[in-house]
Amino acid sequence: MTELIAIIILTVSLLGIAIILFRKIPILSTLPEFDIQPETATSKLKKRIRNIKPLKDFSYEVFLQRMLTKVRILSLRTDKKTFVWLQKLRENAQKKKISENDNYWHEVRKATKESDEDFI
Repeated sequence: MTELIAIIILTVSLLGIAIILFRKIPILSTLPEFDIQPETATSKLKKRIRNIKPLKDFSYEVFLQRMLTKVRILSLRTDKKTFVWLQKLRENAQKKKISENDNYWHEVRKATKESDEDFI
């Protein structure tokens, strides 16, 4: 007899739990999901830093744009400087080549004049 009463109480309580769940599931599904995480010391520090007046309006995208612009300007300046250096090196090499060719022809003329003088 006690077993029968225990089984009846068990089935009624399971049925009550099922009814409550079926009534509350639609309401629970409409609620927004919350990702509750414990607040750590670093997250508290970040919040305090963000509340400082100059940092309130801080945007990472604007900061990244500015930094990339500065890097681009720096790379363009170094490119221009290396281009000027290369141009100077090429001019010096060209002048050196021309001066060597002039010396060569002067030496050839001297050699031919000496050989002409010896021939006469």
